[in-house]
Amino acid sequence: MPLHVPPAPAPALRTVLTALGSPTAVREARTPSLRAAQGPTCPELPLPVHVLDHITDAAGPSHARLTGWRFLIRCGERAVAAADTMLTPDGWAFSHFFEGPYVSSTERALRHAETLTKPYQPRLLSVPELYMLTLWLHGDCTADAATGHPAADDLLVPLAPAPPGIAAHRPHRVAELLPVLTHRLTPARATTLLA
Repeated sequence: MPLHVPPAPAPALRTVLTALGSPTAVREARTPSLRAAQGPTCPELPLPVHVLDHITDAAGPSHARLTGWRFLIRCGERAVAAADTMLTPDGWAFSHFFEGPYVSSTERALRHAETLTKPYQPRLLSVPELYMLTLWLHGDCTADAATGHPAADDLLVPLAPAPPGIAAHRPHRVAELLPVLTHRLTPARATTLLA
């Protein structure tokens, strides 16, 4: 079932295209693979990036807030980097280019999500308390990608590198994973880790 990738705000995409077209921005980026890219590069697969500030399983997850949009930067057949944008008081602005394990891990998780039988809206969900990034597969494909919080039946796919004891690339229902993450933050409570 295809993923329903939400459209990024046009100003966010424009800032990434402008940065990609700027030799200074690309040259100064800490992304050797982007600087060494042979051929044209293009931003694709825009994903809204949400942050879950406080994990709680008592009354469901706290509200996830939108912090930006991430674009995978493709050159040829693979993503060589990613670009983040952020919302400022003046509108959308380019933040930075980066590379590393989350780029290939995101690409891998998206390919796997394409094989699922149920349609989803892909998003990224950051859990700063655990230094964790997940692919958030939201069940409401028509939802505004800039709002909302993970529903109990949504899927979270921890991206590699995942925190110790949490299996990367294994999809978990929000209702199953959030209690485990809550226990991870309270060491006095024993828990069975998802491995």
